[in-house]
Amino acid sequence: MAESPATDAPGGAGLLDRLSTLTRHGDVMLAIGVVTILAVLLLPMPRALLDLSLAISITFSVLILMVALFIQRPLEFSSFPTVLLISTMLRLALNLATTRLILSHGHEGSHAAGQVIRAFGSLVMGGSFIIGVIVFAILVIVNFVVITKGSGRIAEVSARFSLDAMPGKQMAIDADLSAGLIDEKEARRRRRELEDESAFFGAMDGAAKFVRGDAVAGLLIVFINIVAGILIGSMQHGLTLAQAFQTYTLLTVGDGLVTQIPALIVSTAAGLLVSKAGVQGSMDKALFGQLGAYPKALALASGLLVGLSLVPGIPMLPFLALAGATGGVAWFIRQNQAEEAAKVLEAEAAPPPPSEEPIAAALKIDLLRLELGYGLLPLINGENGQKLTDQIKALRRQLAADMGFVIPPVRIQDNMQLGANSYVIRVKEIIAGRGELRPSMLMIMDPRGDTIALPGEQTKEPTFGLPAMWVDEGHREEAMFKGYTVVDPPTVVTTHLTEIVKDNMPEMLSYSETQKLLDEVGKDHQKLISDIVPSQITIGGIQRVLQNLLTERVSIRDMPQILEAVSEACVHSRNVTAITEHVRMRLGRQICDQNTAENGYIPLVTLSPEWEQAFAESIVGNGDDRQLSMAPSRLQEFIGRIRQSFERFAMMGEAPVLLTSPIARPFVRSIIERFRPVTVVMSQNEIHPRARIKTVGQI
Repeated sequence: MAESPATDAPGGAGLLDRLSTLTRHGDVMLAIGVVTILAVLLLPMPRALLDLSLAISITFSVLILMVALFIQRPLEFSSFPTVLLISTMLRLALNLATTRLILSHGHEGSHAAGQVIRAFGSLVMGGSFIIGVIVFAILVIVNFVVITKGSGRIAEVSARFSLDAMPGKQMAIDADLSAGLIDEKEARRRRRELEDESAFFGAMDGAAKFVRGDAVAGLLIVFINIVAGILIGSMQHGLTLAQAFQTYTLLTVGDGLVTQIPALIVSTAAGLLVSKAGVQGSMDKALFGQLGAYPKALALASGLLVGLSLVPGIPMLPFLALAGATGGVAWFIRQNQAEEAAKVLEAEAAPPPPSEEPIAAALKIDLLRLELGYGLLPLINGENGQKLTDQIKALRRQLAADMGFVIPPVRIQDNMQLGANSYVIRVKEIIAGRGELRPSMLMIMDPRGDTIALPGEQTKEPTFGLPAMWVDEGHREEAMFKGYTVVDPPTVVTTHLTEIVKDNMPEMLSYSETQKLLDEVGKDHQKLISDIVPSQITIGGIQRVLQNLLTERVSIRDMPQILEAVSEACVHSRNVTAITEHVRMRLGRQICDQNTAENGYIPLVTLSPEWEQAFAESIVGNGDDRQLSMAPSRLQEFIGRIRQSFERFAMMGEAPVLLTSPIARPFVRSIIERFRPVTVVMSQNEIHPRARIKTVGQI
């Protein structure tokens, strides 16, 4: 006895395993079911099996109706057209099987086509075949004229409107995606749902014809069975005309009811499904929620029922009972709405709970931030006529025009930990510059480098470290008369910010900013972008090329020219350095114009043939793996000569350009940028044919 549970458990598990196996092979089971339905059209069925099949047909139709009632959205039953086709085939096959039995064995009595048909015929006809025919005709009219025709029209209009609205809905999805309201995954889900909706209503438009054809076929089959049954019974089996009419009418009407009732149920399910197009939630919530949303309508209906109950001849009790029930529901809904409104008012009147800043906000980094001491806050308001925020806006606009890159917004905030007159400029939270200001004074500098002959406070200009002096506003005209450079405090900050931005611009050019620059290129050049990205180079590769150009303060405003050069270079090499050098060659006219002095010439300092040969011999590797392998002593000697030569030119007030061979330029620049980053290094390929040059020295 103790072993019986262990014995039962494996049996139950085996049953579950067999059920799961059938579920996994649902496609095979469906194929067998469809083939069986087609076989019924050709092969005769015994009465017991026919009774079971008719019960299955009724169960199947009821299941379809229940699913249509409980689904939340029509698309949740998107397989309904297929289910409708299968149910219609099943009913027609059973109709043919019953017809075969009725015409073959109808003379044997009312049990000739099975117990189900006999029960339906006896129940509905009530002993009179005339009543049965009338009831059957009414069911056919209700199904064919009312439900089937209405649901078919709704499906047709829904399909037409769904197809017409598809372009607008797709544009709305694209607009939400472009605005950043949804991501790509959500956009794909919405597009797929839109396609499913159009396909569903289109299929429902055609599926409605199944229901209509089923009703017509049922009517014709009943007529044929009655006429043929009377002829067969009276001519072949010796029945009297009255007996044949009674027997075959009973069987035929019972057969028609067994098939038409499931058809009516399925037609009702189809009507509920297509009429629920724009309603969310199950059918009961949709109907009762909307019908019960207006207590005034219920109250008026209650009053109308009371008035009808007072009409002479009308029974008062049913109408008064319904009036009381309707009025009670109206009062109950009114009370609930008043309570909900009171709760809403209380919630609005109550102070909102203190919102805690999300932890993710602490991870956000300001690309550019200007922190001011409390003594410098008047600069923001522009009390002296110069507003710092306006100058920063002008700076962003100027840098966009000069360098082709819009710097991110500058966040300005006070910092109580700084000195009253101190400021700090941060790039990605790291201090990149600091300085001291006198808000009510002017900064004076002598371009000649002489001592400033004005009373004031000695200081250093924070951007370049030049000697300067803070003087009172009253000495402005005198300083300008003596040829001094006069700068107000907001301009000092703006100048300092400008140089820091130029030094850190490559770091600020992020992947997303690169994508924005490409998106803002004119429509005429979008085909070029689609040709090279990502087949030849990625967005990240273009980002690195632009960063290399900005590192040497080469403007990237001519983006089409840069992209054309990138496309040309990618044919021969995928190395970012090599691509950058080719881009610089294509931008030679712009680079030459940028470095032309006031006298119209580009001052050049060239490398001697010995140094050119030394660099050429020190480059090792081939193709994209080339590297500079020069002895440390030679590098120190080269650095010393560069520093000595360019310091001499700086004392003379000149800023010449170092000219090298195309092969050596990137390696020479990588050395010089470590101790003289402002020195421009150009290759011979970057000298435009129309540029005017002047050699002022040689290394």
